[in-house]
Amino acid sequence: MRRKLVPLAAYRQLLNGPEQVSDWMLVDQSMIDTFADATRDHQFIHVDRQRAESETPFGGTIAHGFLTLSLLSALAFDAMPGVERTRMGVNYGFERVRFLSPVKSGARVRGKFRLVGLTERAVSIQSAWDTVVEVEGMVKPAIEAHWITLALIDPNAPLADSK
Repeated sequence: MRRKLVPLAAYRQLLNGPEQVSDWMLVDQSMIDTFADATRDHQFIHVDRQRAESETPFGGTIAHGFLTLSLLSALAFDAMPGVERTRMGVNYGFERVRFLSPVKSGARVRGKFRLVGLTERAVSIQSAWDTVVEVEGMVKPAIEAHWITLALIDPNAPLADSK
C-alpha cells in the first residue's frame, strides 16, 4: 500500500505545484552487484573496485545508469501520493531520460517529482512528472527525466470527490 492516498481533487492540486521529494536511499556495492547479475552487465566500472579506481575518473565503482533509473519506482512510492480508488499503477513510459552524472558506490540518492501533466479518463489517470534523481553532496543530478505513469481506477468504486 502506498504511504499516502489522496482524493482525486487533492491530486489535481499537485499539477504544476511543488515538488514531491523522497527520502534518501543508499546505493551500495551489493545493490550494484545484484543489478549486474540480473542484467548480465558486469562491466568493470560497476563491479571491479580496484580496476575502477585505477582506470576511471570515478575513483571507484559506479551504479549502472539503468539501475539508477529503476530506483525511480521506489523513490516515487516514497514521495508521490496515490489517488484513492486506484487498483493498480503502471509505468507508461518516458518522453525523455538523461543520465547527467554517475552515482558512486556508497552514495545516497533521492527523487524529486513535479506533476506537470494530468489526463483523466473513465478508468485511468495518466500523470506526467518532471523527475530528478539527486546524489547527496553533488550539484549536478544523476538523472533528469519526463516520466509518465498510469493509475488504473476501480470502475466500481466512486472517487472520493465525486460523491
